[in-house]
Amino acid sequence: MAEGNRFTQLLYGVARSGLGAPLIVVMLLAMVVLPMPPFLLDVFFTFNITLSLIILLVAIYALRPMDFAVFPTILLVATLLRLALNVASTRIVLLEGHAGTGAAGQVIESFGEFVVGGNYAVGLVVFVILVIINFVVVTKGAGRISEVSARFTLDAMPGKQMAIDADLNAGLIDQDQARQRREEVAAEADFYGSMDGASKFVRGDAVAGILITILNVVGGLAIGMAQHGMAFNDAMQVYTLLTIGDGLVAQIPSLVLSSAAGIIVTRVSTSQNMSEQINTQMFSNPKVLGVVAGVIGGLGMIPGMPNTPFLLLAGATGGSAWWLYKRQQQEELAAEQEVAQVAKQQEVELPSKELKELTWDDVPMVDPIGLEVGYRLIPLVDKTQGGELMGRIKGVRRKLSQELGFLIPPVHIRDNLDLNPNAYRISLMGVTVGETEIHPDREMAINPGQVFGSLDGIVGKDPAFGLEAVWIKPEQREQAQSLGYTVVDPNTVIATHLSQILNNHAHEMLGHEEVQKLLEQLAKSAPKLVEDLVPKLLPLGTVVKVLQNLLGEGIPIRDMRTIAETLAESASRVQDAGNLTALVRVGLGRMIVQKINGLKQELEVITLSPELEQILLGSVQANAEGGAGLEPMLAERLHQGLVESAQNLEMAGKPAVLLIAPPIRELLARFVKHSIPGLHVLSYNEIPDDKQLKIVASIGNQA
Repeated sequence: MAEGNRFTQLLYGVARSGLGAPLIVVMLLAMVVLPMPPFLLDVFFTFNITLSLIILLVAIYALRPMDFAVFPTILLVATLLRLALNVASTRIVLLEGHAGTGAAGQVIESFGEFVVGGNYAVGLVVFVILVIINFVVVTKGAGRISEVSARFTLDAMPGKQMAIDADLNAGLIDQDQARQRREEVAAEADFYGSMDGASKFVRGDAVAGILITILNVVGGLAIGMAQHGMAFNDAMQVYTLLTIGDGLVAQIPSLVLSSAAGIIVTRVSTSQNMSEQINTQMFSNPKVLGVVAGVIGGLGMIPGMPNTPFLLLAGATGGSAWWLYKRQQQEELAAEQEVAQVAKQQEVELPSKELKELTWDDVPMVDPIGLEVGYRLIPLVDKTQGGELMGRIKGVRRKLSQELGFLIPPVHIRDNLDLNPNAYRISLMGVTVGETEIHPDREMAINPGQVFGSLDGIVGKDPAFGLEAVWIKPEQREQAQSLGYTVVDPNTVIATHLSQILNNHAHEMLGHEEVQKLLEQLAKSAPKLVEDLVPKLLPLGTVVKVLQNLLGEGIPIRDMRTIAETLAESASRVQDAGNLTALVRVGLGRMIVQKINGLKQELEVITLSPELEQILLGSVQANAEGGAGLEPMLAERLHQGLVESAQNLEMAGKPAVLLIAPPIRELLARFVKHSIPGLHVLSYNEIPDDKQLKIVASIGNQA
């Protein structure tokens, strides 16, 4: 035992030192070049069988193919080891075969004598059958699957990258997690590409096994009869048995490795190993087992059939079906009791003796942000049941708070039995702003605009952006991604929908308390600025309104110092919140343009003709004096021209920006806010001096 422990420690020490791979390469070269004694050949043949079994079991117990990403390299090394052993064994068989069947070692002799009963004809048939199974069935199928998997994986890479970017933009993951997931996508593509090539090793190994066997038989007969004077029958008996033994001891590990390759490329990434998947997917339906039991039992009752084995197997299958049926009934009963208990907890218990006097504590305050879920969605928010939605929502709040510049209020989550079991509802200040149904046991495959096929599933729509989608089973994920769909789980669907709603309604969540906190944070670095601004120059309510206006137009309020300084400079001459918002936008112009156009020096814009601008300026002045607004026909032509120009820029992959005179910016911003949401309306004085403007469209009276 102590010697075995020391040997194991030695192996681990060699592996940790990085000498394992070089030693294997040196060993392969030695087996090809140097003669080997029979005992050492037995050791290497045994090691080859052990290695193939280890590889097969690792492939079986891996949860996903990427858990065994080194498999293509291991497959190549194992194939080279087996071929090197073939060369070494061929040398010793041809040199020492005339001495008897034990000349090439006990392993080859055992496979030649014991496995095939010492009959070289039987051994030859068994060897040919193994080669056919390996070459025609396992290797060919695994090679074809590797080719298809490699192609589909490469085709699915854009969809997977889009899913990672969507999760990153929604705040569900951070930059480090996104980088890690991108590396996993690249590693997966490399793995399947390598497997496509590694399958050719296995196929070539099978061909080499056939040729080596033929050459060994022919060469052995020639050497035995010509050099050692053996009779034909004796030479045939000895050399054929040795060759067949050598072929079997090589083909069995080859068949094991081919099976491992087939298993690893047909695996589906799940949280279960292969045994658990088979048990869950094949033996979880009592109806299937019951029907099989009936068919097998009927066959067993036919006269002349082997009744005993058929009836025994029918009884075992029928008993398993009954046991599964009873267990599923117990699970359904437990689930109904849990739902009933949740429903009971939601009931309002009345005092048994007398009612207490109502107080203000009995008047509940509305939650700033609320999320109500049906009872089938409770596992998504229950951490004890593995729910991840709470963490996703926390990530959404963190990301939006960092982007918008103020702390997003907590999301109050509760179950609502009045909702459909699969439905959820999002509310702001007690008012519902979003409600939809999802399927917690499926995943959503979103059509980003161009896909290469259709999917079987439940047709629906992405609640966040209204894109066409299909609810698919988890095992269809790889297929959907290969067709160009973006696949997300139910947690991501809810979190993305919530993120989109909070981003669109950010101005409604900013109140006096939040603005006061922002000013207190600013006072730590600029106390005099805050002291002079509120309440000396402006009331807190005006500052709140200005910040709400900025958020309503999609402008973050992170730069509170610039906002406060602009308000302090302008408060002596302007007190109106709308005019103050326009002045603050000028102060934030560089940030606004960078958010739209990035770091590009050239900004492509849409403008209005001078005549049309004069008409709009007159409309603004008329509104200020209580007159009429835009004429309907003029508004329709203006809207049509803006839509066409914005669509042209969008198709070119560029932001749509309308550049106009400052007095009419607010009017047109309200005009296009909901009808052309992708159009940014800027005034001339909001553009930084170092930016170059390029007019790509000019809309006139005839637009």
